[in-house]
Amino acid sequence: MSDSPLFSERLNRRAFLGASALGAASMALSACTTTEVVTPPPPVAAAPPDTAFGDTATMYAARTDEGYQLPAIPVAKLDPKFVRQIVVDPTGEKPGTIVVDVSEHFLYLVRDGGKAIRYGVSLGKAGFGWTGSAVVQARKKWPVWTPPPEMIQRRPELAKFKDGMPPGPQSPLGARALYLFRDGKDTMYRLHGTPEWDSIGKNASSGCVRFMNQDIIDLYSRVNGPAQVFVRPNLSAAGKIMAVSSRTAEPIDAGVPKDAEFLK
Repeated sequence: MSDSPLFSERLNRRAFLGASALGAASMALSACTTTEVVTPPPPVAAAPPDTAFGDTATMYAARTDEGYQLPAIPVAKLDPKFVRQIVVDPTGEKPGTIVVDVSEHFLYLVRDGGKAIRYGVSLGKAGFGWTGSAVVQARKKWPVWTPPPEMIQRRPELAKFKDGMPPGPQSPLGARALYLFRDGKDTMYRLHGTPEWDSIGKNASSGCVRFMNQDIIDLYSRVNGPAQVFVRPNLSAAGKIMAVSSRTAEPIDAGVPKDAEFLK
């Protein structure tokens, strides 16, 4: 009976119907399945650029500050290493500390995260270089410059400024001054601006630390309280423990102005 044509026909028909049902089920299943579309996450907004970074020409462009017109620094003539920039901190000091590397003419403001802002500076000429420590105890925007009597005696043409030279881009103290104290007394050393941008990287001052005006404005904005300052011959371990020099500054001014902001 299993060999009859009728049986074979029924068997083939059942196989066909079973296959058709399986195919329909597969089609139905595929019709209910959707391909998952992965939506990429939105782009992460870039962090705002640090004010110590940016286009060099923009950092040192002409600007109006506190009503005074600062000329642009000719950046094409600057040694790139003296341009303000963020670097890996080479000092090992705590954030907020200021370290001057005399050998390289750099000043570092230590920041969090193992970084520091590095500025190019001008330092003391022969006989007026110094090493040691001090504290930024006062600060002043666009200070009046009053030459001390000793300076007037050497340079009688400065007698016209004995009561003070009005602030401005040509002032020897520049756009800002930070006054350094030791044991509560004025050391006569300053961190200050200068119109002589081409002195940066050289030994040309009376013992003070000079900045391009755009840079001292930046540093001033970051020092809002007493800040420890270390002036070192270099950043080596030996330089860190070297004895404090006995040299003193040639006074650049007659003292801290009465209207300076004392930091607490």
